[in-house]
Amino acid sequence: MVKGAKGTKIKGAMLKAFSLAAERKYKSLFLLLSQHLLFVLACQQAYAGPITNSSRTSNQPGANPEKAAGPAAKAFGEKALQRDGQHDFDFAFGTWKTCLWRLLNPLTGSSRWAEYEGTTVVNKVWNGRANLPELEADGAEGHLQVISLRLYNPQSGQWSLYAASSKNGTLSVPTVGEFKNGRGEFFDQETFNGRTILVRNVWSDITPDSCRFEQAFSDDGGKTWEVNWIAVDTRMKNKFAKSDSPHSD
Repeated sequence: MVKGAKGTKIKGAMLKAFSLAAERKYKSLFLLLSQHLLFVLACQQAYAGPITNSSRTSNQPGANPEKAAGPAAKAFGEKALQRDGQHDFDFAFGTWKTCLWRLLNPLTGSSRWAEYEGTTVVNKVWNGRANLPELEADGAEGHLQVISLRLYNPQSGQWSLYAASSKNGTLSVPTVGEFKNGRGEFFDQETFNGRTILVRNVWSDITPDSCRFEQAFSDDGGKTWEVNWIAVDTRMKNKFAKSDSPHSD
C-alpha cells in the first residue's frame, strides 16, 4: 500500500509538471499569435485606414462608404470616378461673331478699353481632345490676329490653353484647369512687365449659340483680380468651319 501510494504521488507530480509545461508552451504560442495578429492589423490600418464599426458595416443600408473607406480605397474610388472632360470644348466648334474689349495697360490703374469686332473660327482636332481657335478682329487700336491651342490631358482630366499673337509669334505659358457646373476656370503664373503675376481665364454663360470669355491678372497672389480681356461670342449659323461637320475628327 505504501509503495502504491508513493507511485501514485510520483505519477501525480509528473502529470502536474507536464500540465505546467504544456500551459507555458501554449501561453507562448498564444502570445506569438497575438503579436502576429497585432502586426497584421497595424499593416491594414497603415494601408487602408483604421478599422471601425462603420468600415465593417459599410454594405449595410445607411452606411457612409466615404467615411468607411480608408485613404487608399478612397483615392482609388476618386480616380475611378474622375470626370471625363475631353468633350468640354465641343460647344466652341464652329464660326462665331466676336465682340471683344481689351483693357489698355493692365495693372497700372488704367480704365481705358479698346473695342474690337471680328470672327473666331474653332476647328476640332483629335475628335475633340484638342481644338484650334483663330481670331481676327478690328478696332480703333488696330488689327488683332490671335491663334489658340487647347489640349486635353486624360490622366489629369484638365485642359491646357495656349495662345499666340501674330505680333510676337510665340506660344504663351498655358493656363491649366477644367470645367465644373458649366463654368471653366484656368490658371497660370507668368511674368508681366518684369513682375510675377497670376493669370485666370474663365469661360461662362455657355449656350449652344453664345459664350463669354474673360481674362484677368492678379499681382497680389490672387487676393484681387483685374479683368483685362472680355470676349462675347455669338454663333454665325450661315458660316461653317471644318469642325461643324459631324464627320470631322
